[in-house]
Amino acid sequence: MIRQNSFTKEEVAEKEVKYQCSICQDREYIIDRHSVKPCRCRETKIYQRILQKSGISEAFQRKTFKNYDTNKKPLIIINAKKMAMEYVAAFQKISQQKNNSIAFFGQVGAAKTHLSIAIANELMRRNIGVLYMQYREIITHLKQCIIDEEYYQREISKYKTCSVLMIDDLFKGLLKKNKVNDTDINIMFEIINYRYLKGLPVIVSSEYAVDKLLEFDEAVGSRIIEMSRGKIVEFEGIELNHRLVI
Repeated sequence: MIRQNSFTKEEVAEKEVKYQCSICQDREYIIDRHSVKPCRCRETKIYQRILQKSGISEAFQRKTFKNYDTNKKPLIIINAKKMAMEYVAAFQKISQQKNNSIAFFGQVGAAKTHLSIAIANELMRRNIGVLYMQYREIITHLKQCIIDEEYYQREISKYKTCSVLMIDDLFKGLLKKNKVNDTDINIMFEIINYRYLKGLPVIVSSEYAVDKLLEFDEAVGSRIIEMSRGKIVEFEGIELNHRLVI
């Protein structure tokens, strides 16, 4: 006699699986006897993986071009947003060029980080990997790793080799008692020089102007300037500090 509704443990487990995509059962590809084609869920899942690896917090994920306020703002704010949006729109072409990066320097509170994050978020929506590097935090971490050469190389490699690197607040706190920290400079040179030689883009924000970056270290500063040539914004003037606007 044949028993009805009798299943093996494996069959029961398979029936209990809940897929995010019922079409491809989370394989990201639709496979039949004659062809293999990407499922419509694949693009979304690629973006989700990129976002998870980016290091960008949920709060920062909400910083977009749409909520970067230019209403009644100085012309430089309007032009900076325009440049950032044009950079994203033409990124596939720009990324193949020598000057494939973009940088925002100067006045504290000019929303440089917001604009940089907006670029990163939009690139990731287009399935382009971006790694967020909060300068002070990551430099501290890398300096702590130096005593273990193998671990250090593994950690710094993330920032050297990622598709796009976003450096937030470059050289933040570097001036302490008017003394430049050579270890900070050496680590940044290792990262920037690698990306410079390999043609890998960076998105950079810093409270320091171009001349101060060159004063810190000409080798690092000049490479960033060359990589970002034609796409550099220098904010100047306390009136640009949105934190002081009532």
